[in-house]
Amino acid sequence: MASNELRADRPLVGDRARPAPPVVQRPAPGGPPPGGKPPRPPRSGGPGGGGFGRWMRRLVGWGFSMGLAIAVVACIALYGLYRQGIGDLPDHAWLADYQPPQMSRMYAADSQLMAEMALERRVFLPIEAIPKRVQDAFVAAEDQRFWDHHGVDPLGLARAVMTNVEGMATGRRAIGASTITQQVAKNMLVGNDRTIMRKVREAILAFRLESAMSKQRILEIYLNEIFLGQQAYGVASAAMNYFNKGLDELTLSETAFLAALPKAPNNLNPNRYPDAARARRDYVLDRMVDDGAITAAEAQAAKQDAIVTRGRARPDMVATGQYFTEEVRRELVARFGQDQTTMGGLVVRTSMEPGLQAATENALREGLIGYDRRRGGWRGPVAKISARDTEWMPALEATARPAGALPEWKLAVVRDVDARAARVAWLEKPADGRPAQPRQATMPLEGLSWARANRNGRIGGAPRRMQDVVAPGDVILVEPANERAERVALRQIPQVQGAVVALDPQTGRVLAMAGGFSFEQSWFNRATQAMRQPGSSFKPFVYLPALEMGIPPNQRLLDAPIEIMTPQGLWRPGNYSRNTNGWVTMRTALEKSLNLVTIRLAQEIGIDKVADAAARFGVIPHMPKVLSMSLGAGETTVLRMAAGYASFVAGGKQVTPTLIDTVQDRFGRLVWRADNRHCDGCANGPQAEPPKLVDDRKQVTDPISAYQMVSLLQGVVQRGTGTAAGKGLNRPIGGKSGTTNDYMDNWFVGFTPEIVVAVWVGFDEPRSLGDGETGGGNAAPIVHDVLEAALKDSPPVPFRAPPGIALVRVQASNGETILEPFRPGTENAARAPIGGGGSEGGDGMAHSGGGGGADSSLGGLY
Repeated sequence: MASNELRADRPLVGDRARPAPPVVQRPAPGGPPPGGKPPRPPRSGGPGGGGFGRWMRRLVGWGFSMGLAIAVVACIALYGLYRQGIGDLPDHAWLADYQPPQMSRMYAADSQLMAEMALERRVFLPIEAIPKRVQDAFVAAEDQRFWDHHGVDPLGLARAVMTNVEGMATGRRAIGASTITQQVAKNMLVGNDRTIMRKVREAILAFRLESAMSKQRILEIYLNEIFLGQQAYGVASAAMNYFNKGLDELTLSETAFLAALPKAPNNLNPNRYPDAARARRDYVLDRMVDDGAITAAEAQAAKQDAIVTRGRARPDMVATGQYFTEEVRRELVARFGQDQTTMGGLVVRTSMEPGLQAATENALREGLIGYDRRRGGWRGPVAKISARDTEWMPALEATARPAGALPEWKLAVVRDVDARAARVAWLEKPADGRPAQPRQATMPLEGLSWARANRNGRIGGAPRRMQDVVAPGDVILVEPANERAERVALRQIPQVQGAVVALDPQTGRVLAMAGGFSFEQSWFNRATQAMRQPGSSFKPFVYLPALEMGIPPNQRLLDAPIEIMTPQGLWRPGNYSRNTNGWVTMRTALEKSLNLVTIRLAQEIGIDKVADAAARFGVIPHMPKVLSMSLGAGETTVLRMAAGYASFVAGGKQVTPTLIDTVQDRFGRLVWRADNRHCDGCANGPQAEPPKLVDDRKQVTDPISAYQMVSLLQGVVQRGTGTAAGKGLNRPIGGKSGTTNDYMDNWFVGFTPEIVVAVWVGFDEPRSLGDGETGGGNAAPIVHDVLEAALKDSPPVPFRAPPGIALVRVQASNGETILEPFRPGTENAARAPIGGGGSEGGDGMAHSGGGGGADSSLGGLY
């Protein structure tokens, strides 16, 4: 049975039947398949599902590879962007010591504010002085995570990206995510161009700033630098410009409003866009509540407040001294530079005394107006318009006010005229901002005798009727006689100009300065910038070398005709009076301002000594050595002349005029001081000898010669050409007049022990002031008025004689007995004429070379 048993797994040998079908063996449940190979997992998804899984695996692998490659490329690109960004980054280390631009202020001697100098109105406050609530408001509005991030806020950046993506569909403007640190980096270092590279540089610098300085320092720079509109840079300036308050006086509502401004200060102006300003302020209040800086109740109460701006109340400033102020500004720029002057926060103390400055300007104006009325005549109206009732007001309002018109003068139109008076009208602008109101008044012919017709420089006679002066429609300047303004007087801006300097002879401090009739009319300072011939006011520097040589004040000198050969021809100078006086003393020669004596003296002592004296005193540093210079043919300034005469009063010490006493920086440190004197013994504690103030100024002449010159110049005021300067003042006064060829320049320099006043009068384009117009007539009265204002509350003070001088009673030229100062040993040396052996009719002075040439065109100097 076993042999006949059919095998199921193979056919019989030789059997021609069909092969048996393969037998499929099924594994037992849970058992391994035959052969030990595990079966493939079934493919999901029905028929063909195995290919989808394979492709998914390939796609994931491909995506991972691509993502990795993109990440590598992005990293390389970002690194390249970083390298490009840091390639030329500015140095940020200086911000650690940075101080924002700050306005400089100039103060008068009595601490009144004279001027503010600034390109930006900014007030710098250290972070300790900025109230915590102000800091919290700006942090809440601009950078809530300021105290936590390290320069760049990732959360804020992500939030901004999401907001901007959502806003792309609606066209809403993109918002930024700059932190306060980034804003500091942008404003201070990288600029404001809208590029990706700028944002990269800004972010890099923000990280560096955070590592280089404290958060408080970064916030301090931000709060003092940020522009908040209304020309305000920094929170302190904005508080003043918007609310006229200090930061510690702001309400919560006002504080939140200021913090709202950095976003768009011009678009949040509460006067123009009140709703936008209020909405942004409320937003800041809500953010402050979120930060825990204020409570919800405080925010709700603050939201009820209206935003009412008041504007900065400018501090009261000195109303005078524009020439003085501008001269100080120029000196500051020359000494410290333009940037430090306008942005350095300097505190400048000047020597100007406001009361004396006002009196000086008034004295000069009155003197120039007086000359103009006497010699100028009436030059006609400012303009002509219609005088009709319906037309004159708009026409007058459109007429430009002439530069130089004084504030109290009104621009008026003549409505009608009769023989004895004119009716004029002007527009009065109320202080409360209401429209201008018309005013009318009468201008009588009485008092207009000065208004003579001036036709091409030819002055006519006094007007006999009002029609000779004005006509209907004439636009003129008038000054009301009183507050009710029922009567007015005709006014005219003079063409003549002038300058005044008043200084302290002991220190050189300039107490007052006027450089012209009106600063509005011309900024040119004729006291410091105009070079003019001093005429006979220069003569003291000719006589001084003779005094230094031991020639006494009562030495007899010859006043007689003289002829001098010059390269230009024969020069025959003369005295102003056209007369000669024979032998006269030095004192008489100076009191009468005798030209011939002066020339002979300069010839005798040598013109080189005169040039040396002029240089020592700083009057004419490089004077040509020709004889005509002895009559004041050189050129100098009013300020130099004042300083030169001050050296006489100061006992021969060099006097350097100064307008600035001290300069302090923004921290109050002294950076410059004019007074260089020092105290000997002040720092050594108690001593047997008291401390002494040491004056190291250069001695430009000996004290005896200086005092002799002071005495001689006192005689000029008492008996000579300068009597108008001392009239009625009843105190010791010295001085000297000066008038140049053809009456082109008028001078007078007067002084007391307390003050020196120098005055010049003339035209900007040199021309004659008119026959007989002298320094004693035009300049001396101005000196008188300035001295009167300066000394009205002080008792008379005598000039102090130096030790060793001999005071001898002698008889002056007018018979008066005076005390003549002599150098010891020269009291009896003046009995014979200088040069020896001369007589009253002869020339006792040797003509000893040294005179040099002369300009024959200057023979009229006196």
